[in-house]
Amino acid sequence: MKKTILLFLFFQISVNISVFSQEEFVKPQSKFLTKFSFSMLSGGIIIVKAGIDNFPDSLNFVFDTGSGGISLDSLTAAELHLATQKTDRTVRGIAGLKKVDFAFNHALRLPGLMVDSLDFHINNYELLSSVYGVRIDGIIGFSFLRRYIVKVDFEHYVIEVHSPGYIKYPKGGYLLHAGFNSLPYHSVTIEGNAPINGKFILDTGAGLCVLFSQDFVDDSLPLNKKYKIFATQTEGIGGKKEMGLTIAQSVRFGPYRFKKVPAYIFNDEYNVTSYPFFDGVIGNDLMRRFNIIINYPDQIFYFKPNIHFGDFFDYSYTGLGIYDIDGDVKIIDIIPNSPGDKAGLKENDIILAIDNNISKNIQTYKTLLQNADSVVKLLILRNNQPLEINLKIKNILKRK
Repeated sequence: MKKTILLFLFFQISVNISVFSQEEFVKPQSKFLTKFSFSMLSGGIIIVKAGIDNFPDSLNFVFDTGSGGISLDSLTAAELHLATQKTDRTVRGIAGLKKVDFAFNHALRLPGLMVDSLDFHINNYELLSSVYGVRIDGIIGFSFLRRYIVKVDFEHYVIEVHSPGYIKYPKGGYLLHAGFNSLPYHSVTIEGNAPINGKFILDTGAGLCVLFSQDFVDDSLPLNKKYKIFATQTEGIGGKKEMGLTIAQSVRFGPYRFKKVPAYIFNDEYNVTSYPFFDGVIGNDLMRRFNIIINYPDQIFYFKPNIHFGDFFDYSYTGLGIYDIDGDVKIIDIIPNSPGDKAGLKENDIILAIDNNISKNIQTYKTLLQNADSVVKLLILRNNQPLEINLKIKNILKRK
């Protein structure tokens, strides 16, 4: 019987060889696992609620494709009494390098999904919590994303998680076959005085549109000189970092082109971009304009424009660094000769209100300070005395 079957199969293959020349292994169908809501902070930063192991506390995690692992805040780890181990491993951020401890073999508890066997590195996110006015308990990155297909819907603020496998992508979008070096990247065309192609990290944890390495600018990207470069600063792993803020004439990836995009330039002294391997970062203030399917197992990013695709960019500039400190919104940093400096604001001024908004919510205040070309009224507390100051917000889009 076996010989008959084998001969029959061979005969069939021989007769139909012009039609069926090879076998194809079909991937299993991807399966829906869970979905849950997220919130979004200024710059497009995604906050996901999750837990650790079976602890009942709900924690705030940044959803970050720019993270090469998964991490916990040092205070959170201490409060949960997690055992940590010292290691020789180092994490690198825009403002520094740091050796980190690890909490090994723990589980991340998402609504409807428990992700086990995760090794969390421990870092201090006190500065990020102060920047956003929301306690940051950790960052979800590569260690989670490599296991799943993740859909991010920026219209309805919902994340879906699917198992790896075959998935049908919706019509009307564009599929990027991303490169991966633990971090996803893709070719992006930047126009300054002329179009230049570069490799940019796709980073949902970066609250900006585009970030250039200073080396990339010096070597390859002559910026349009009609736009001034403004001194500013940002915050990240390692602390605060001085940067320049200007305008990229256009940014294009796939078929999507954005004109007059706010662009940051930084001196990459800690080699975050591994230049010339990477030239910079595409951040979530650009990517939030799409609904995204992130498929690490197949090294694919799928972008479909959403209702935010045509949102205006933030061209405002104040030169102020404001932070939530013990429930007060404080001015901690002021760039010399910036609009904030010229208005007479001082370090340690407490913002009581902006244009009669007395919420003391740093996210609300940051939004009110994004109205370029406007004049806003700040009620501040200085040396226990209230004071009104008018601040004219600069528009970086205007020529020198």
